[in-house]
Amino acid sequence: MRTLRQSYSVRRYHTVTQEKADGATYTPKILADFVARSILEIAGKFPTDYRLSIFDPAVGSGELLISLLEGLDNQSNLTIEAHGFETNQVALDTAVRRINKKFPNVSQHFMSENFLEHIFERFNFSDLKNCSKSIAPKTYDLIIANPPYVRTQIMGTEQAQRLAKQFNLAGRVDLYHAFVLGISRILNPNGVAGIIVSNRFMTTKSGSSVRQGILDNLSIRHVWDLGDTKLFNAAVLPAVILAKHKNSAKIKTPAFTSIYQSTEAAQELTADPVSALDKEGVIEVNDGRRFNVRHGRLDTGGVPGGIWRIATKDADTWLETVYAHSWGTFRDIGKIRVGVKTCADSAFIRNDWQNIPLIDRPELLKPLTTHRVARRFKPLTEQQPTQILYPHEVLQGRRCAVNLAKYPCSKMYLETHRAHLESRQYVTKSGRKWYEIWVPQDPDAWHHPKLVFRDIVDVPTFWIDQSGSIVNGDCYWLICTNSTQVDLLWLAAAVGNSTFIEQFYDYCFNNKLYAGRRRYITQYVEKFPLPDPQAPLSKGIIAKAKQIYECIPSNEAIRLQQELDDMVWKSFGLRIEESSRE
Repeated sequence: MRTLRQSYSVRRYHTVTQEKADGATYTPKILADFVARSILEIAGKFPTDYRLSIFDPAVGSGELLISLLEGLDNQSNLTIEAHGFETNQVALDTAVRRINKKFPNVSQHFMSENFLEHIFERFNFSDLKNCSKSIAPKTYDLIIANPPYVRTQIMGTEQAQRLAKQFNLAGRVDLYHAFVLGISRILNPNGVAGIIVSNRFMTTKSGSSVRQGILDNLSIRHVWDLGDTKLFNAAVLPAVILAKHKNSAKIKTPAFTSIYQSTEAAQELTADPVSALDKEGVIEVNDGRRFNVRHGRLDTGGVPGGIWRIATKDADTWLETVYAHSWGTFRDIGKIRVGVKTCADSAFIRNDWQNIPLIDRPELLKPLTTHRVARRFKPLTEQQPTQILYPHEVLQGRRCAVNLAKYPCSKMYLETHRAHLESRQYVTKSGRKWYEIWVPQDPDAWHHPKLVFRDIVDVPTFWIDQSGSIVNGDCYWLICTNSTQVDLLWLAAAVGNSTFIEQFYDYCFNNKLYAGRRRYITQYVEKFPLPDPQAPLSKGIIAKAKQIYECIPSNEAIRLQQELDDMVWKSFGLRIEESSRE
């Protein structure tokens, strides 16, 4: 087994440039200073002649520790020990040199080892509440950290499974999940930790177990969702967690601050996104960008592992009105599924099948809906429609691979791709045919009317598919569990395409990417509300959605969509003027 040290060291410092050797790190100075300052505001002054231990589990070239030490510089009575781990020796040597030069009186205790391996030796994380110690651990007064961000796909399945087992994690595991929980075990009972993480964990299903682990093992003081501030060069949307030891006095409602780009007029000017965090409303920074800064409290939904969101008085009042006028949610229509995934698109998916002579053309071709036909209410028509060779059917109530002997042209075509298809060993090892696609979904469901929508978009894009096409894995889809209730799809399309749902999304999830793009994935969309379908206004909404479908594209369709948007707001007891859309 490769060690964890090998797995994330390569990723974090694939090439140590001269710039890194001179002290540049993945944590920008402005953010390092902010986290250090936040930690020290909570920690306060230390007693005279106190021996203070500070710690960074992934030191890098020392930026975080240096910011913390600079903040402590006015407490000359302290004896400070700096501790940490770093698997990249070049980066660690840089950190030692920088700290020695600037803080010669600070004793350094760094190890060129992996923090998680160190934790594994001292704790059994299979039961976090009854953690057994094999070696007495050292604890630290102040911990400042920017854990490596490595997804399951980079770590590999074996490493991910080990982390999941050791740290009681479920779902898709990211390396920083384990770091955060490891940090919670070595924080001094009176200690304070400031941790920079990806904000993904706050709202995704895969983050549920780490959200619960954080709440079980730390006493959160403040969470900052730094959104699309682009503080990092990498495409990461960061968050900062400020916490004390779990045995310290709990705060019933930890503070929550969020900052995301806005197009609204600015109320104030400040230097940069970090300094904007002390303000509220739409703030412009020196480079011309504008950000909406909101302050509230952390709301976890009242359930273990619940989604983390910012709760404010205005948002809570707004949502109470929505829920009071809701009949159900999209989940009540039917199960939301992602489209098919072949894991060999070049073999199965093409828009040039017509180049194959008709006599040789595969018999199993089916129309395929992809993100390229995305349009509100009604899909676009492609000049060269994409089709998929779909080798699945339902026999005696069970999905199975077709018998290729019955489809000679399809068999002949697939044989030309056999080597590539058989290389997908995960397919054959699971007991399936070499020519199957990896995620085929239900073959009997495709002929039903479907609500289809895209994942990452600037504005929500939901449309009705009545062609019986198969949906590709770059889209999600939904059919009615009760086939007599198809009008619910039209009602959902109207709600999904409204400015109302953008506001609802931001109040409940606020998982925005760069440029204000939102993620419309199952765990969010299934919670979208629906008004009573039997109410007169809802029936009007359904009729107008169908009318829009029939007259797209036209100026009339644009006018009707504006009218429909207003109707959707009214169906939830709101007026469109109350929207704070950016």
